[in-house]
Amino acid sequence: MDDRSEVLHEYDALPPGLIETPSARLHEVLPGPSLIRLPGERPEALFVSVLQHGNEDTGLRAVQQLLADYGDRPLPRPLTLFVGNVAAAAHGQRRLDHQPDFNRCWPGTDLMDAPETRLMARVAARVGEQPLFASIDIHNTTGENPHHACINVLDPDCLQLARLFGRTVLYFTRPHGVQPQAFIGRCPAVLLECGRPGQSFGVAHARDYLEHCLQLAAIPDGALEPIDFFHSVALVEVRPEVSFRFGEGTDAELALDPELDHMNFRELQPGTSLGHVRSEHLPVQATDPAGFDVSADYFEIAGGELRLRRAVMPSLLTREPRIVRQDCLCHLLERYQVPTV
Repeated sequence: MDDRSEVLHEYDALPPGLIETPSARLHEVLPGPSLIRLPGERPEALFVSVLQHGNEDTGLRAVQQLLADYGDRPLPRPLTLFVGNVAAAAHGQRRLDHQPDFNRCWPGTDLMDAPETRLMARVAARVGEQPLFASIDIHNTTGENPHHACINVLDPDCLQLARLFGRTVLYFTRPHGVQPQAFIGRCPAVLLECGRPGQSFGVAHARDYLEHCLQLAAIPDGALEPIDFFHSVALVEVRPEVSFRFGEGTDAELALDPELDHMNFRELQPGTSLGHVRSEHLPVQATDPAGFDVSADYFEIAGGELRLRRAVMPSLLTREPRIVRQDCLCHLLERYQVPTV
């Protein structure tokens, strides 16, 4: 396995063993981040990225099932597949400690120049050399969340592509450097959240969606099907200097509710407690889409608890401390007016 994140391995045919190999052993088949181009009957390619986070294997398994089902039959359109963090997948981790998050490294990122940002710039450039139909980035969540699609721009084709996955759609513009942002203006692009890793119905949902997209002659137009549309109004992180745990009986500064992820996609009322605090200072930071600190707009400390100051809906809450540190505590959502398409 090549652990150098700047190296992109390219294939014009399916590497032997790719369909049968689980993510933890994928390094036996692919030496590192890989771009695989498979031919198809229509001219525009479907671009699919999987395993940007090494512990999120639903996308890989969906593609494996899809390609196994097609066998020697030609694909309806070309499929270009990016397999991301093979090294982290070998350890079952989102990312290795020395790595940045792959899905913060695409063109438009806030990160400094690094091997991984150069890698994603190369992937985006290579993918853009062919006519593109759509881009699909497949992920899992570590907490309890419904399946949903995310878009980064209020574009009619992106909305239609997202609605094909399901009724729940999330619009966000922060964090920067996520894969769909790299394809704004080039093709419709979505990010799919397919529930927890290891759930067979998540794999089936993603696999069927990919086949539907391969079969489409064009992105649907006309009236959008009914949709539950949300906008991320803040990205919430535990402040890096704050110690935290899930559950009581610890000496951590922030003791979060051990059932926190059950609050995902529930409209919570002002005063809802997220946990107990051993400080007078807010232990979390909320950043709005423009990059401003809006922590005091959404949170307060009252009665030794971290409470919401206003009605809001969280998403991506997790009970895994490592994920909280590597990603975020949650997004805060509000319902959003569906643009006319």
